[in-house]
Amino acid sequence: MSTHASTHASTHASTHHPIAVIGAGLGGLAAARVLHVHGIEAAVYEADASPTARPQGGMLDIHGESGQAALRAAGLYEEFRAIVHPGGEATRILDKDGTVRHEDGPQEGDRPEVDRNDLRRILLDSLPEGTIRWGAKVTGARALGGGRHEVSLADGAVFTTDVLIGADGAWSRIRPLLSPATPAYTGISFVEADLHEAATRHRAAAELVGSGSMFALAEGKGILTHLETDGSVHTYVALKADEDWLSTIDFTTTGTGTGTDIATDTVTDIAKKTLLTHFEDWDDRLRALIADADGALVPRLIHALPVDHRWERTPGVTLLGDAAHLMSPFAGEGANLALLDGAELATALAAHPADPESALTAYERSLFPRSHRSAGESAANLTFMFGPDPVRKLVELMTSHP
Repeated sequence: MSTHASTHASTHASTHHPIAVIGAGLGGLAAARVLHVHGIEAAVYEADASPTARPQGGMLDIHGESGQAALRAAGLYEEFRAIVHPGGEATRILDKDGTVRHEDGPQEGDRPEVDRNDLRRILLDSLPEGTIRWGAKVTGARALGGGRHEVSLADGAVFTTDVLIGADGAWSRIRPLLSPATPAYTGISFVEADLHEAATRHRAAAELVGSGSMFALAEGKGILTHLETDGSVHTYVALKADEDWLSTIDFTTTGTGTGTDIATDTVTDIAKKTLLTHFEDWDDRLRALIADADGALVPRLIHALPVDHRWERTPGVTLLGDAAHLMSPFAGEGANLALLDGAELATALAAHPADPESALTAYERSLFPRSHRSAGESAANLTFMFGPDPVRKLVELMTSHP
């Protein structure tokens, strides 16, 4: 079964759904899949026009106690095992001079790496045709009383639902029903880059990165990489910076240099040179991850919700994933928690088919302490990774939690 055929939202105006999921990310899909396993139908509304409308991100390490547990509940564990990236768990920690200070080999532990796109495809293909309404951008929602909600779409359509699940990410349109909280800038800015066919076209950098993840850190900055399943190296250039710093750099891919720049420089070349001024005393192989990057550079501000974000039980609505507990990526928990949230919420709804309020209460009772722990860990890791002596501290963390 495949959901890849598009069902446009406008054909569902004035519809009522017993359960509606807003967002077809990993968490929303996990919720819909586990509900389906229990014979319960859910409607998923997704703003993207199709499954391939935009890149979904790179590699994920899927944890045994969270992401893998969710995939078992979804009946998709064997499909998950088939997409594991062999050797992807290898880790290297480097100084800015390229010296390897710690290395874990590629042997597989309980956190195998997979490509996010492959994982999302497995979830998509496990849902009945028509489950997902593609191109359905939610603009707002309001309570109707008695736990029911009305949801408005950008094309003017509306629908109502008995159980509204906000799985719509950092800037959730459902969160305001429950909480006034909004994500705040963490002080860290990313620029993402890629080296394609790294082993043959960028051999020195590929050898330095290794077969899994690499962390090169110095105070206030870092170069973090993953080797992808297609042989490319995905790089996150990270800096502690003011929130408006990225907006001072032009990351578009058209145009030519002006003034003192060489006329043939593209805008991307100029952006690379600007980034490289922050890494002048770094090893040339690390600098090459920026200088030789293929294609456009992608700027990204890192935001987070408050570590202790929670809300009062509100009839008929709840949140999961980033909508509930957006955190920085420095604990590796975001996707794992989203998967577990979706599976646990769906399992609770299946266990209380006539009493969704009991299901939502049980789900949130586990959600809040779990997300509080992970968000706290993520915030603490961000602080030391971009503070003094980060390499020593990260090596200590890795060796104390192998």
